[in-house]
Amino acid sequence: MLYRFATIVSAGILIGMLGAPQATPSFADNAKPVAAANGLVKVKSGYGFADTVARLKADIAAKGITFFAEIEQSKLAAAANIKIGASTLLIFGNPALGTQFITRNPESGIDWPVRILVFQDSAGAVWAEYTDFAWIARRHGITADDAPFKIANGVIASIAASVAAK
Repeated sequence: MLYRFATIVSAGILIGMLGAPQATPSFADNAKPVAAANGLVKVKSGYGFADTVARLKADIAAKGITFFAEIEQSKLAAAANIKIGASTLLIFGNPALGTQFITRNPESGIDWPVRILVFQDSAGAVWAEYTDFAWIARRHGITADDAPFKIANGVIASIAASVAAK
């Protein structure tokens, strides 16, 4: 009972932070993001690499979501004398929401906190990529239609939509 109450309260707080207009992202083709068979959702950015990273971080902050780390993978590779394209991993989350998944299956902690990979492909296109929460739920044997998963999918899609090419 207490668990159910905490779930509802956390969901309500997150929905209130997002506001109704942001719950459904607006992509250029008016399509919702679609997860590939491996659970990854790719959103082509309408901005350069640095602007994409900055816009994602600003959107995360504007939503009141805790930002944990920015890992500049291309700089790490360069330090090891390996050349890769621009690549930065953003790590963030809402502990009140994210830890609810871990209570359902402790092994799901491998997928938390949330991550968005920003990378530039060989053609110069910039992408924001994340793992679909319904896919994460299936991976860990958790019912994907739980309110927290629906909320989390809406939030991450909204964040990615903030850089989507128009």
